[in-house]
Amino acid sequence: MNNILVPTDFSENCNKAAELGIKLAKLYNSEIHFFHLIKTPVDWVKLDKQKEMRYPETVKQIGSIKADLRELQKKAERQGIECSTFLEFDGGQANILKHSGHFHHDFIVTGSSGTRGGVRELMGSNVEKIVRKADVPVIVVKDQEVSFPFKDIIFVSDFLQDVNEAFEQVISIAEKCGANIHLLRINTQTDFNNIEQGLNPIKEFLKKFPDLEKYTLNVYNEPDVETGINNFLKYKDADLIAMCTSGRTGFLSLFSKSIAEGITNHSELPVMTIKV
Repeated sequence: MNNILVPTDFSENCNKAAELGIKLAKLYNSEIHFFHLIKTPVDWVKLDKQKEMRYPETVKQIGSIKADLRELQKKAERQGIECSTFLEFDGGQANILKHSGHFHHDFIVTGSSGTRGGVRELMGSNVEKIVRKADVPVIVVKDQEVSFPFKDIIFVSDFLQDVNEAFEQVISIAEKCGANIHLLRINTQTDFNNIEQGLNPIKEFLKKFPDLEKYTLNVYNEPDVETGINNFLKYKDADLIAMCTSGRTGFLSLFSKSIAEGITNHSELPVMTIKV
């Protein structure tokens, strides 16, 4: 984790994401970029100073945003973190990802700016689409206060797909934080089996990580993945849910309709997604 991108619209949850981004940057000795997109009534970059004065409300809004970005930069720099801020005009999710690719970010932290129960618009773009298309790990911060350093991380998978590299990302954060990893497999109605059979894929998977120490193995038979995670959380507190995404159909496709609406929209915990 060398260069963290934090897209923000300065909403409450985005501000919590900014705080988390700063803490992660401190932990990894990373650079951090704060990025904001603003919609303007005209093509702002083509206006000279005189023409800008025709839009006093927009000028005022831009000034306020620049001040908010400076405050975030000061917070990061007080922690000894190298920080840059960026303000772009008129754009959506493609601009965020284009920016991320240009600066070679290897991690994105952002907030869902919506109210509880849904992923809303973030700076004119949909958080869900950012996560779906981003090639780097993304943490989305929701309504619940972020507890950091993380102490308990849930890694949800069927453990049959190749998720080795993704799991290494989770291990990296867990080791930096001193966290436990709770490996969780949810058997849905199509593949109910006894718990021992469900544990076998996890045990086989863990053979690839012989040095891993702080972990638990968990299998739930549930109607769907969301229900399984929620039932697990009734018995075990956690600070972060980590899952893999894929363009393929099936369990790894986090943003299939049912799993997307169930976990990303409804979870109050931060959710980390890793594309495989």
